[in-house]
Amino acid sequence: MTYSVVDLFCGAGGLSKGFMNAGYDVKIGIDWNDAALVTFAKNHGDAEAVKLDLFNLDNVVKIKEKLQQKNVNKLDVLIGGPPCQGFSLAGNRVESDERNTLYTAMVKTAELLKPKVILLENVPGMIRLYGGKVKEKIFEDFEALGYTMNVDVLYAPDFGIPQIRKRAFFIGLLNSEKPFEYPLPYLKESEYITCEQAICDLPSLEGDYDFNLTTIRDYICNPLNDYQKMMRKNSVRVFNHIPTNHTQKTIDHIKLVPDGGKYTDLPPELSKNFKYHESLHRYNSKKPSLTIDTGHRTHFHYKWNRIPTVRENARLQSFPDDFIFYGNKQEQYKQVGNAVPPLLGQALAKEIKKYLGNK
Repeated sequence: MTYSVVDLFCGAGGLSKGFMNAGYDVKIGIDWNDAALVTFAKNHGDAEAVKLDLFNLDNVVKIKEKLQQKNVNKLDVLIGGPPCQGFSLAGNRVESDERNTLYTAMVKTAELLKPKVILLENVPGMIRLYGGKVKEKIFEDFEALGYTMNVDVLYAPDFGIPQIRKRAFFIGLLNSEKPFEYPLPYLKESEYITCEQAICDLPSLEGDYDFNLTTIRDYICNPLNDYQKMMRKNSVRVFNHIPTNHTQKTIDHIKLVPDGGKYTDLPPELSKNFKYHESLHRYNSKKPSLTIDTGHRTHFHYKWNRIPTVRENARLQSFPDDFIFYGNKQEQYKQVGNAVPPLLGQALAKEIKKYLGNK
């Protein structure tokens, strides 16, 4: 049986990609960013990318109308990562400001559609924010709708993702006596996929001054390990692999940083100019990468004297090479950095199926 999914705040669709890989039918992805919606539409089969302003809670009903048009009368899974920075404390109560309307939109969507499962993704700090009051608020809101709630933090390398990344996943099961049981790690620390294992088959771009975003490059070798085989399964060429035009001064600084090092490895007369702890941080070839961000120029390739390309970051996020990103370069970096790693979404989707199969 195929289960239906709606993805709120979908971005490029990393979470949706994971659910698709697990055999789900993603019906709709909703966002407000045009470039991200193009990327979503191009990479998720028949799923519809919908631009919808969820700051206007009246628009929630349009999601139901879209599903009815697709003959979906009962949604199986609602997923999303609404920003929750609008929560604030007033005395012992959690109050929401207007920035938190997007979180409210997810609650309202769950109330209207009554999906069998809801999945809300956010930063791990959300669990402890204001002494746990925000977590309590989220639990209360969804429990009032009939969901049995649970939350846990998953560590990406445990699930085959070559990146140090932690994400919190709130999962609610409708009319369930027991809370959701989270997947156990797939890998031991000694088995983690490293940066080198993840991206060493991609062109170095040394001496390559073609900065055209539409340029498609060739692989430099056959896949060298299982992870590379998985990433390249449906791709014969390399997309989104465009170098950055660094100044010579920046290149000269990067050259002084060893594999796995950072600005503190520079000579004192240079290191004193850097205050941010992540500055000039070169990835460690023998470990998973640092957390992929939205394109800040602070992390560098473990070997080459440049920041990673969009494709390299996508690989480190577990996006396969046939998943192509659209928009300008900054938008592409942002789409990759904001995404849930597809392999992490896939691990959760497989466990959720066990619950859906019993409904």
